[in-house]
Formats: sequence, structure tokens, C-alpha cells
Amino acid sequence: MTDVLEVACRSPRRSTLRLFVGLGALGVCMTAGSIALGGALLVVGATIGLALIVAGTVSLQYVFAQVRADVHGVHVRTLLRRSSVPWSDVTGLYIFEKPARNAHIQRRVGLSRRGGHKRLLPLPVAWSYNDPDFDATVDSLRELHRRHSGAEPGRLPVVTHRTAGCGRIGSLVLGAALLAGAGVAAYFVPIAAADEQAWKAAAPCTVQTSVRKNGDCLSTVPAVVARTEPHQPKQSSWLYFTGSRPLHRLEVSEEAAEEFEAGDRVELTVWHHQVMEVAGAGHIWREHITGGGEVAVVAAVLALAAGYPGAQVLLRLRGRRLPDDEVLPSALPFAGALVGTALWLLPLCYLHPTTLLEPPAALPWSAGGTLFSLGLFALAWRATRVRTPGVTEATDGAVHPDGEVFLAARFLEHTDYNPHGFGTHVLLGDGPPAVTPHAGPGRFAAKRIPAQRITVKNVRRARGADGDTVPSNWHIAELEDEGRSVRLAAAPDDLTRILRELDAAKTPLDTANPEG
Repeated sequence: MTDVLEVACRSPRRSTLRLFVGLGALGVCMTAGSIALGGALLVVGATIGLALIVAGTVSLQYVFAQVRADVHGVHVRTLLRRSSVPWSDVTGLYIFEKPARNAHIQRRVGLSRRGGHKRLLPLPVAWSYNDPDFDATVDSLRELHRRHSGAEPGRLPVVTHRTAGCGRIGSLVLGAALLAGAGVAAYFVPIAAADEQAWKAAAPCTVQTSVRKNGDCLSTVPAVVARTEPHQPKQSSWLYFTGSRPLHRLEVSEEAAEEFEAGDRVELTVWHHQVMEVAGAGHIWREHITGGGEVAVVAAVLALAAGYPGAQVLLRLRGRRLPDDEVLPSALPFAGALVGTALWLLPLCYLHPTTLLEPPAALPWSAGGTLFSLGLFALAWRATRVRTPGVTEATDGAVHPDGEVFLAARFLEHTDYNPHGFGTHVLLGDGPPAVTPHAGPGRFAAKRIPAQRITVKNVRRARGADGDTVPSNWHIAELEDEGRSVRLAAAPDDLTRILRELDAAKTPLDTANPEG
């Protein structure tokens, strides 16, 4: 690849993209016409038109997108701007992968620049792991970088949503939005609590109170049900009244619409100029009043939900010194701590929405729950620590009565002892180490590992190139099997034990009988 002088990337399927651009122009005309004509077609026409405009705008961006690399650097052209990055400012290239719809994967190329900045290129783009054109373009870009930057390219990092090099903007925006929602909900807690208390304390109207309180008292109005319209729970159910008096119709629950019948004489209770209760001979329907406890629960749920993207940001800050393609620990332990916090916080918010820190019951409840949550978060912090390969702790695995131990582990490459990646566990004890597609007991379908052929080259943390099927807390052993590179993935302690057993299995007996 020493003859590479220039690499040019333009969007494939440009004719299809131009078609979508035309549809976007049609969407502009449709939206403008719907607004001008108005009427019943306004909403439908404007909705379709806006959808076409969005599709056309995105397609227009890809029609104009172009990436060109030459001896001077990488030149990027988009719809709104042009820019160039010289090779002297590029420290390396990386692959960014993110899930796409229909079980596809989107792969793009990024530039790592001096000062820690990154630039994701709009092209080339691959939609699968097997794309020869994409791989050839990446190789050409790396060759140009090697020749004109003076740096020897190492391994090609693969950055995913699980690795340290993935950005934090999405988690920050989501967390901020959830916290803002929690703040708005918390603002309405005392208002909802006051309305709830006012409803409970409301008394029937008299001649004096009906004038003085301006709707704060309860007035009753007789009415006759003309007909009912019960619908499904997600649709509105209605009561219609004879002569449209005192109103034409009233939205009620599905059960109320089924209980009341045409001709029923009912009594309506009005509070603050709103019908709050319908009482008949055999059924009573009451309007639900949203209380302060319910609003406080909503605020607490939003605040706790904001804790998960906050935990993701915390883990990325904690692993900021790791290589960009190393997989970070999962934030699920923090999710467990948030769920544990919800178990005591939500009932407290519901029962004491405005007196969370007031005695006699709320204060001890809050203090005890806070200590409980602090313990959960401390355990989550410990569970998400970044473990250095080689640091092990005692582990016994899943021991069966016959002395066999099944450890969850996977060889990531297809081999004669792991055909088509069928193995999910490694079997130790009571015989040579073997790969099995089950957690035991027994050696059914076990494939013996030829320990005499295997040499351990390195043990490292999981990287983005290892795939999303490898748990984030596992480590990877890089092995050599008769000149071929093989990766073995397992939990750190289990991996250490497996490697120790493989080393112990290298005996003359194994060499003499390799098939076993």
C-alpha cells in the first residue's frame, strides 16, 4: 500500500439521496399549502410535510458530504462548511461503532488530534463488520498518516458506547433534562398539596358562602343522563346529559360510563366551577384530585432517573486516564443503588410530601434511608472499580460433587476446540481443561483444550474491538495457538485460574496424546 497518494470518499447511493432531497422540497410545498388552505387537512398535511423536510435535510447533508485525504492532510466538506486537518495534527485514527436499527452496526472513522481533541469524519460509513471497501479505505488512511506524520501506527482502536473514549454529552443532556423535570414537579408539590387540602375541607355552599368564596364551597346541581359512551381505558368515556344541562357532556372513567344508564337522575357536585362528583342511585363517580404526594413521587422518580446518566458520566470521569477503546465498568450497580433508594424514598415522598425532614416520623425515616443509600452507593462504587489485570481474589467457581468446576468463559475465535464459538464455559478439574456449551454437570459435548499448544502472550482489560458480547468487567487473555492469535475472555479471577490450570496441564502425557 506504499503507492497510496490520495483517498476520496463520497456518499454512495447519491441518486437515492437526491430523490429524498426532492421529497424534502415537496414537503416544503406541502407544509406551506396546508398552512395557507387550513381546514381539516392542516394537521395531516403539515405533519407529512415536516417529515419530508427532515428526511430531505438529512439527505442533503450526505449529498454534499465529501472526505479527501492527500499528502497534506484530511479535507472535509459538508453542506455548511469546509475544513482541513494536517497530518502533523493527527496522532492516530480510530473506529467509532454504534448500534443501528434492524440489528445493524454503524462504523465510522475518527481522527485523534493533539491536545486530546477528536474529530469524527462523515465518511466513510459501514453498516456491518464485513465491509471490504470500508476496511480498504481505513487501511489507506492509516498508510497516508504513517507516511506523512512520521508516526508508526499501532493497533486501530475501536470506540463504542461502552468504552472510555465515548463522549459524555448525551448523558449530561439527559441527566440535566431529567433534573429540570424533577425541579418543575417539585415546584408544584405545595400547590397540589394545597388544592388537595382545600378539596377535603370544602363545605356545602350556603347563600353567604356561595357569594363570598367564589366557588370554594360545594354546590349541587340535578341532571338526567341522556346516554353514555364507554370506551377503552386509553380513550375518553363520556356521560351526556338531557337538554345539555348543566353541561353537554362530562368525561368520566370507563367503569362509570358502564354503570350509569340513560334516564338515570343524578346529582352533580361542582367545586371551583368544575364537576367533581356524579352521584346516582347505584353508583358514584369522583374526579381524581392530584395530591402533593403524587407530584412529589413524580419529582423523586425523575431525580432518581437522572442518577443513572449521572453515574455514567461519573464512570467516564473515573476512567478518563484509560485508553479510549478500553471498556468501562457497567453502571448497573448504581442503578441497583438507585432502585434501593426508591424503595424508601418514594413512600416517604407520598406520605410526607411537604414535611420530609420534620419529626416525629419523617426525620428518622429520612436519616435511616439516607444511611442505607450511602451503603448501597459505596458498594456500587467498589463494584465498578477498574481492576488491573493480574490482581486476583479467591474464587471457587461452580463446584459439582464429582470435582468438576465450570467457569463462565469464552474463546472469541473459531478453533477446533471452540467450533463456531459454541463454548460458554471452561471445565476444570477431574480431567484436562475443556470447553463446554453449558454450565454442567458432566462432560457432554466438551472439547478438550490443547494446553501444550497454547502460550499466554498478554492479559488485558476488555476493549471495544472485542465486541459487545464480552461483559465490561471481564478481562481478555491474548493467547498464541501454534502461531495463531486467540482471545479468551472471562472474569478476572476466573481467567487467572483458567490460565493457571492450562499451564499446569502442559505435561509429557499431553504432548504424547494431543487428541486425548
